[in-house]
Amino acid sequence: MSTLCVAAIQLTSTISWQDNLHEVKHIVASAARDGARLVVLPENVFLFHGKGMRSLAESDDQSVIFKEISALAQEHSIYLVVGSHPSLLRPSGDLVADERVRQTCWVIGPDGLLHERYDKIHLFDVTVDDKATSYKESGVIEPGELALKVIDVDGFKVGLSICYDLRFPELYRELTKLGAEVLLVPAAFTYVTGKAHWDILLAARAIENQCYVLGVGQCGWHNETRQTYGHSVLYSPFGERLASLEEEPGYFVFNMAKTALSNCRQKMPCLSHRRLP
Repeated sequence: MSTLCVAAIQLTSTISWQDNLHEVKHIVASAARDGARLVVLPENVFLFHGKGMRSLAESDDQSVIFKEISALAQEHSIYLVVGSHPSLLRPSGDLVADERVRQTCWVIGPDGLLHERYDKIHLFDVTVDDKATSYKESGVIEPGELALKVIDVDGFKVGLSICYDLRFPELYRELTKLGAEVLLVPAAFTYVTGKAHWDILLAARAIENQCYVLGVGQCGWHNETRQTYGHSVLYSPFGERLASLEEEPGYFVFNMAKTALSNCRQKMPCLSHRRLP
């Protein structure tokens, strides 16, 4: 296909997966009515509380959530990307050995099946000047293998990543070398780091790889110490801002065109001018 209609769904997720699921179903339905074929949800969609990840992954609620999301994708005939969700199993089928989980991105197809998964490889162990002060994802999350994932969605090659991955340009260059034309960045950027770097990093990944880049964020206050930045945005392969949100829950849809991608790469063939591997 020559175009792909994509939707970014911006949320303020809480500790209640039931409330989060209700909001997801409502807003995804709206985006699908507006023509979206690829619908992308942010990181930490159904649980915004790191310490509860293991208990959710171990409970029967896990299968309930997947069935609901599967049915949602089938009902609207869409590719539905769950930005991240806690998983107990590695792709090999082995159980995560300690009390941690994998932070897994699901891609569910219009048939309701899991078409691909990507496990977050870069973990957010940093100090930030906000109310939370410091973050240590490695305390609750096991990093994934260095297995890069590019999937086909209606003829567009889509590369997967999650949040903190955005700060590591080599990942996106490798995805582009694998054929990626669209780079997805579901995220839960802190307000402080988002205000400083979110747009700059997304635009840079778009320009240097000549890809569409879609950043889909959590937004607002999730508890008394955690505030996320929002500002979900789509950048063109030339670094133009094509669609965006502010700091409230919502969504946008946009029709990405193959011609814009091919024109950019033909007129300025940076990828073929590389001197380093």
